[in-house]
Amino acid sequence: MINERVQITEEKLLSDNWYVLKRFTFNYLGKNGQWTTQQREAYDRGNGATILLHNPQADTVILTRQFRLPTFVNGNTSGMLIEACAGLLDNDDPETAILRETEEETGYRIQSVQKVMEAYMSPGSVTEKLFFYIAQYTADTERNAGGGVDEEEIDILELPVSQAYSMVERGEIIDGKTIMLLQHLRLQQLITSPN
Repeated sequence: MINERVQITEEKLLSDNWYVLKRFTFNYLGKNGQWTTQQREAYDRGNGATILLHNPQADTVILTRQFRLPTFVNGNTSGMLIEACAGLLDNDDPETAILRETEEETGYRIQSVQKVMEAYMSPGSVTEKLFFYIAQYTADTERNAGGGVDEEEIDILELPVSQAYSMVERGEIIDGKTIMLLQHLRLQQLITSPN
């Protein structure tokens, strides 16, 4: 869909050191009928996918814990963050990417996933769209070591769902995508067993 109220007049590369940061100059037609010239920066790190692994028999979930520098420099004193498994698509379709990331990070080899939603996580400055999935695992699900690749040092956590919910309430899980997936699971559990 083309928005006739937006005319991009300049696109300037500011950095491509880690991902791509660009500054856009554009004309915008306001509701008042007047055109204004505006500038915004957009950080393009590619799209990603995230997944919550759930064992319905044991009522447990698999989460990860790793150091996240941006949280460290913004008040997370340890820099460690508990998260749902996630990663960039890297030119794969979302489902292929999340199956790859699941095995690399958690070690679990999942055969099928259920798509939950798509969401822009920080649309004021980041172009990334995140694809959300949920999948079941059991004690018999095929596994390798996990823990990430290259420089990643990822701890794998298997937690009772009730403990994960409590950790959100206590502010111990503060990652947005993880909270969204846990809330989705909670709603699904309420729908299937309302008592």
